[in-house]
Amino acid sequence: MLATKICLAIMTLVLLTTAGCGFKLQRSYSIPAELAELHLSSSDEYSELTRLVRDRLRINRISLVDAAEKTPTLRLINDSLERATLSLYPTGNVAEYELIYLVHYSVTLPGQEPQDFDTEIRRDYQDDPRTALAKSREMELLVKEMRVQAADYIIQTLASIGAE
Repeated sequence: MLATKICLAIMTLVLLTTAGCGFKLQRSYSIPAELAELHLSSSDEYSELTRLVRDRLRINRISLVDAAEKTPTLRLINDSLERATLSLYPTGNVAEYELIYLVHYSVTLPGQEPQDFDTEIRRDYQDDPRTALAKSREMELLVKEMRVQAADYIIQTLASIGAE
C-alpha cells in the first residue's frame, strides 16, 4: 500500500515537472488560429518536399485551400542539394563530402508583405568507391532524411510566425 502511494506520488511529480517546463512531444506544434486555413504553392507541386510539407500541414490540422485575398500563403520557392568536398584519399579520390540541402520559402499573411525564409541542412557523407551501390543508397536515405527535417523546420516557422 505504501509502495503504491510512493509510485503515485513520483508519477505525479514527473508529470507536473514535464508539464511545467514546456515539454512537448516531437512534431507537435502550436499553429496559430490565423493559419488554420492556408494556401500552399510550389514551383513543383509533385516534388518530395511539397508532399512532405502537405503531410505535415494535415497532421497539424491545417486545411489547404485555394488562393484567396484573405488566405495566408506558404510558397515553396525552391530547394537544392549541393555537395562540397571535405577530404581526399591519398590517390586524389574524394573520401568525404558534405551534403547541403537548401530550401527557400516565403509566408504571406493577409495584408502584409511576404516574409522570406531559408533553411539549410548539412550532413557529412563518406564516399568509398569500393562500395558504390551501398553508398548511392545511403546518399538517397540521407537526402530523404534532410527533406523530412526541412519540412519539419517549415512547420516550426509557421508556428513561430503566430508568436510574433
